[in-house]
Amino acid sequence: MSNDEASPVVEAERSCVDEAAEAGIELLLPREVPLGGPRAMPVLRVLPNKHRHMVGAWCFADAFGPEDVAAHGGMDVPPHPHTGLQTVSWLVAGRIEHRDSLGSVHTVAPGGVNVMTAGRGIAHSEHSTPETTSLHGVQLWVALPESQRGIAPHFAGLDAVPIVAVGDATVQVFAGASGDLRADVPVHTPILGAEVRLPAGGSAAVPADPAFEHGVLALADGVVVDGVPVPVGGMAVLAPGADRVPIAAAAEAAGDVVAILLGGEPFAEEVVMFWNFVGTTHDDVAAARETWMQERQAADASRDRFGTVPGGEATLPSPRLPDVELLPRGRAKRR
Repeated sequence: MSNDEASPVVEAERSCVDEAAEAGIELLLPREVPLGGPRAMPVLRVLPNKHRHMVGAWCFADAFGPEDVAAHGGMDVPPHPHTGLQTVSWLVAGRIEHRDSLGSVHTVAPGGVNVMTAGRGIAHSEHSTPETTSLHGVQLWVALPESQRGIAPHFAGLDAVPIVAVGDATVQVFAGASGDLRADVPVHTPILGAEVRLPAGGSAAVPADPAFEHGVLALADGVVVDGVPVPVGGMAVLAPGADRVPIAAAAEAAGDVVAILLGGEPFAEEVVMFWNFVGTTHDDVAAARETWMQERQAADASRDRFGTVPGGEATLPSPRLPDVELLPRGRAKRR
């Protein structure tokens, strides 16, 4: 049986992408993927994308919600490993508790941020708190440069980040810097991560580093970037060169419009990404996978690379590696 509505949807997507390109903007559309167990919470994944793998060093971006926790159980991610990257958790609504194998415990809520640097290896879990009824936010990854991929893991959790009014917008900087604002979290490559909140009909020209490429991820209907509408979960990408990123909210928007502004110097290195691992070669991620699968069956004292997340919760197994060698890839797809 075929779906007769598939072709019109594809044509509509191609049309909005082509219109954005005419305006000088690369529009990335997300795909829906499940996150979690049997009652998996759906998320919209825009990075990596079939057209672009990274914006600056940002290599992964999931948008979720507003999600009724009663419907899908919220965020329920058991202990799992990471290497070669930083995870960044930012919420618009709800609360998520982070626990990791360093012993860090921090509950992130709107206005605060969790940044975990995996380096050579770490394990962590993420669960929405019992009082959370709605979840809305983003889960982001930053690829570490090759020189930093083997550093010791560490964690930073903030309850509040710098905030400033720009035009009609309220801007909260949760990673890197925008203008004079800088988030007090570690970064290992020049980046920017910020929430931009606008009332219906409002607009702002957010200070930007001309050396950065920027992506604007829409978390609500009504986000407009330099005249181009961005669908929820989609991302408008702007090339380096401008010292401002123009973001507006459609006049007909229902309530505040929220967007996530990501930026960074174009990432010159190629990386291999598999599951939760970032490495330089196929062998890097294969070795990380093998070690994780061995350690999750071992006694706590034998878990030298990834450690143990306190609580006794069962860990996630890694998917199987593909039968072909994983090749390094750069920030944009080879044409």
